[in-house]
Amino acid sequence: MNRVVVTGLAAITPLGNDLASSWKALLAGKSGIGPLTRFDATAYETRIAGEVKGFDPSRYIPVKQIKRMETFVQYSVACSKMLQEDAAWQIPPEEAAETGVIIGVGLGGLYTIEEMHKKLLEKGPARTSPFFIPIIIANMAAGQVSIETGARGPNVCTTTACASGTHGIGYAYTEIKLGRCQTMICGGAESTITPLGVAGFNALKALSVRNDDPERASRPFDRERDGFVMGEGCGLLLLESLEHAQARGAKIYAEVVGFGASGDAYHMTAPPEDGSGMALAMSRALREAGVPPSEIDHINAHATSTALNDACETRAIKTVFGAHASKLSITGNKSMTGHLLGAAGGVESVFSVLTIHEGKIPRTLNLENPDPECDLDYVPEGTRTQPVNYTLCNSFGFGGTNACLLFKKFEG
Repeated sequence: MNRVVVTGLAAITPLGNDLASSWKALLAGKSGIGPLTRFDATAYETRIAGEVKGFDPSRYIPVKQIKRMETFVQYSVACSKMLQEDAAWQIPPEEAAETGVIIGVGLGGLYTIEEMHKKLLEKGPARTSPFFIPIIIANMAAGQVSIETGARGPNVCTTTACASGTHGIGYAYTEIKLGRCQTMICGGAESTITPLGVAGFNALKALSVRNDDPERASRPFDRERDGFVMGEGCGLLLLESLEHAQARGAKIYAEVVGFGASGDAYHMTAPPEDGSGMALAMSRALREAGVPPSEIDHINAHATSTALNDACETRAIKTVFGAHASKLSITGNKSMTGHLLGAAGGVESVFSVLTIHEGKIPRTLNLENPDPECDLDYVPEGTRTQPVNYTLCNSFGFGGTNACLLFKKFEG
């Protein structure tokens, strides 16, 4: 089995339009959540979101092509170019077939669906764009990145709701571990802050309605949490076999040593109260790595800021880690970014790798009145500087789908 390492990182988030600005804001405890500006939300229960701000796709994509890409695809292509720059690597033609792309996307081109349906009703079917279907399909993020980079290996989209990005990285890791590929571009992308997207989550009573105080609306593990805040963006990693990375003299951020996935077999939108499916995914990641729970330093939690998820995740952590649970540093990135849905696992994996690489654990923002059921160490006071050898990154989604990645500090 090949060892798998992370040699490149890229992100576009509500905190910044590149990795450096996003990471700096995260460590500073800044929120990327504000009033919703994409459409008139006056009639909506929720009027706040974690929007990407001031992104200029023309820096990365020819203007003619921009019109044929949904926003989540634009983010993916831009991130892929930043990723290659960070990794100091372009795909050699002779390695194209050994390089794949797996990008998780939860919903796909919701904005274009809404706009085209409106045009259909107003002007008839003859006015439907021939690019409508290619624009909206979720796998176009991976498809366009493949076209842009020349990657000819597996070209796949994982669509598992809010676990999409984490599953994408997990299966990319598996491709390299099994020797099917040498390198993989992987992660997650999403952009669904649209009238229908917000209305749908409002109908589920899933979103925060703290409209008058948006920066304090996303508050994982706090007793006053009232739902998640929709976000958007993209997070990508370059994974390589250790042999390939060392042969080209690549910088190595961290190693991927475990991946666990599970199903709740319980409910469309709610996890079982004991968090058993979440616990199973975490346990499987640890088992694959052969690492005892007592060795883990940090968990980058799914931490949505919903009543049920945060309590269930806390119970799951206690089930897996026992007495060691109280010694873990647990981070809720969504307190600052909002919930990036299919992109969440991609962005949070990027942040998890940087946590190991730099030895800096971001805080969980807005944890002011801890829920008695959420009684672990969620790093509420500020960025914590300490050596981190292992970080576990969790993602859980509707349909009872769970995914977990285990990252390790690289040792040659």
